[in-house]
Amino acid sequence: MPFSDDHLAELNLLTQFRASSLQEGIKVHSQEADPALVAAAERLHGKGLITQKDGGYLTDLGVETVDHTRKLLGILSSQ
Repeated sequence: MPFSDDHLAELNLLTQFRASSLQEGIKVHSQEADPALVAAAERLHGKGLITQKDGGYLTDLGVETVDHTRKLLGILSSQ
């Protein structure tokens, strides 16, 4: 099964969380952000990966998922 556009939007949003500090969250401003990004944040919240539907902080599952996402991105980016 290939990555859908929704999956890619979620993965791209997850990469915006800073790996160096779990105390820093993000905010997706629904009035200004791309609607696909707003929807991705809502889906990630529904899946239990972030604390708020408009961003917030990573949950424990979110931290684990970001780690896997960064590893996958690193593998796919290597030459």
